[in-house]
Formats: sequence, C-alpha cells, structure tokens
Amino acid sequence: MGKQPHLQVETGDVHAVALLPGDPGRVDRIAAQCDESTTVAENREYKVVNATYDGTDLTIASTGIGCPSAAIALEELSRVGVETFVRVGTTGALQTDVEIGDMVVATGAAKNEGTTKRYEPVEFPAVPDFAVTSALVEAAEANDEAVHVGPVASDDAFYAETEEYVAEWEDAGILAVEMEAAAVFTLARRKGLSAAAICTADGNLVKGTQKGADGESELPPKARNNVERAITLALDAVANRLDRSS
Repeated sequence: MGKQPHLQVETGDVHAVALLPGDPGRVDRIAAQCDESTTVAENREYKVVNATYDGTDLTIASTGIGCPSAAIALEELSRVGVETFVRVGTTGALQTDVEIGDMVVATGAAKNEGTTKRYEPVEFPAVPDFAVTSALVEAAEANDEAVHVGPVASDDAFYAETEEYVAEWEDAGILAVEMEAAAVFTLARRKGLSAAAICTADGNLVKGTQKGADGESELPPKARNNVERAITLALDAVANRLDRSS
C-alpha cells in the first residue's frame, strides 16, 4: 500500500494511538507539550506529527472541520496502522451549567450530520470506546479537573443552529454540539477500533455566546487556557491510563 492520497502517509509512518484536533495549528500546540516531535506530512487541512509523551509514542493528526474531512482522516489513518483515536477539540455548550472553558468527555454523539448516513442507518449509535473514555475521565480526576461527562451532538451547519434546535438539544440533555465526533466514533466502531473525545467549551448556545464573539480571536481567553488543559488530559490518558497488553 502506497501513500494515502489526502494525509500523504503510509504504513510505518504513524503510531497506534492518534490524537485528532480539528485545527492544524492545534497539532503544534499538542506537540509542544510532548517530549519530542517530528512532522511527518502536511497537506490541505491535514497535518501529521509523530511525538513522544512520557515514553509513549503517539501520532497527532488534524482532521479539518466537519465529519466529511474527519472521516477521510480516520479512514486513511486506520489503513496505515492507527488503532486508537482521541478527538481533542472545542464544542458549544448546550446546558447552562457548562461554562466557557469547561471540558466535556463525550459518551455518545447524535448524528445530526450527513457523513455517517453514507455508512449506516441513523439508528445505529455513534458511541466511543468505554476504556478510552474512562481513561480520559480518570485523567481528569487525577488532575483535579471537573469534566462534564455525557452525550454531545455532531452537526454539519455551524451557522444554521437555530434557537429551536438548541432548545431541543437542551431539553434532551445533550451537553454540547461539535462537528466531528459522530464520524470518528462511527467509523472506529465499524472498523473494530477505539475512539473517544474530550472537548473544551468555547461558547454556550443556550446563553447566546459563541466563539469569536469578541471579534478578536477564535477562542475566548478561558477557552484558550482550557484547550491546553484538555490536551494535557488527553496525553495523560493515552500515555498512562490505557492497557495495551492485549
């Protein structure tokens, strides 16, 4: 098998565990917390870096925005040897008690997007791996971090999330809305691989706040700080809390 067409990686280029931010710039922020790192490939919205954290080798790969590009990333990474995927991103809160800068560990993702429908019926669940999800929660507890644990929604249309949609999600107990988890969870499950997600709240749709609302930067200061903390938890989870004996 040669190089994958979009990520430009091949077998032997990557490690078994991958952290998946959406933003290529966040790949560098994750790598900065690692002991060492090397850029493997960079093409379009995809940047792939290999790194070592606490003696554990891992890959960091951006997915771009939305389920279509995230599905491409997971498809191609799975073909060249990645077995565990951890989405590390941002999310818009849908409950009043989820503050900007809080972290959310997803226990499932509502499929309010079109990509997974090309793989399976909407009734099939988009759920993460229990062990990897538990590792993220354990890492948070060990670091004295309060994390909201529960279902999220994956949505395709960032600017079409109406008040009616938000109210329905809030009433259903959905913690937050983001744009990639449903595809990551669905494809990993279908391939017999593992996936999980930890995201930082960058706005609260119930309260009417969104990222970039100040017009100065994509993320408010509190969310920027907590992205770094979410990265730390993800690295701790994959390096120190996953049983790879099997």
